[in-house]
Amino acid sequence: MECQECNQRPASLHFAQVVNGNKTEIHLCEICAKEKGYMTYPEEGFSLHSLLTGLFNFDTSSIGAQNTTSDPQVKELQCPKCEMTFTEFKRVGKFGCAACYHTFSNRLDSVFRRVHSGNTRHYGKIPKRQGGNLHTRKQLDAYKATLTNLIENEAFEEAAQIRDKIRELEKEMHQSKGGDQS
Repeated sequence: MECQECNQRPASLHFAQVVNGNKTEIHLCEICAKEKGYMTYPEEGFSLHSLLTGLFNFDTSSIGAQNTTSDPQVKELQCPKCEMTFTEFKRVGKFGCAACYHTFSNRLDSVFRRVHSGNTRHYGKIPKRQGGNLHTRKQLDAYKATLTNLIENEAFEEAAQIRDKIRELEKEMHQSKGGDQS
């Protein structure tokens, strides 16, 4: 397919727009697309790396405000194990070691929210056949944490309900263990 603008070069970019049910398609070569303003990225081209590292370029004004002191020689936060700085992490897009997660933990929530559609925690997926009582154990742990919070807040009626749910789950787990062994 030829470029609709110059009719000389092959069209490498195809744009489609639907307005009120009417679809309009434009087929342009790279040169005409740049001239028309459809391509606004740098001359060296657009790379997946620049897309991913762009996700890490969040507002650092609040972080800078925390590090502002009277001492002009304040060092940037750096991993004690691999010596990677947070600026390097943003540029490269990956950590140097496992200790980086702990070192930069207070700055990662905003990065994870951007990368994972607002979520900051990964729960994983557990196959039902292989997981066994793992789902029940996770639910049990969640109930126990809730129970602790309710007791601390002196919400004893709600705590009693959660306590009953915990006992019910523990009973189910005990029964399923007995059924698996016979």
